[in-house]
Amino acid sequence: MEISRRRLRRLVAASVALLLCLPALAAPAGSATAPAPHALIFGTLWGPGQRPVYGVRMKLRRADEKKIRWEAVSDHRGEFAFRVPVVKADYVLVPDGKPSHGKPMPETSIHVEGDERIDIGVRLQE
Repeated sequence: MEISRRRLRRLVAASVALLLCLPALAAPAGSATAPAPHALIFGTLWGPGQRPVYGVRMKLRRADEKKIRWEAVSDHRGEFAFRVPVVKADYVLVPDGKPSHGKPMPETSIHVEGDERIDIGVRLQE
């Protein structure tokens, strides 16, 4: 009877170990690679009095297109970010909507060379 319990424990331990390893064994060979490279456009939206502006929808499009491809919303620190493909390209950042003081929000041109991070500050017109 003692031998049967040992065998049962070993069998349970081996089964648990196998179950824990199955996801790694079942994954295709190329699926564990790093994510595709990208450029990061990171920005901060500033309002009157050098205060960050929260909750503004930021839209990004390629300069040679009219269609908006990416959207983000500024957080409590006024920050937003876009992941774009690693290609040499020009983009236009367009804040969406009208601020409370009624002046139009400026468009910002951004140039991306490759796999890089671009930091920008967008100031609303006072």
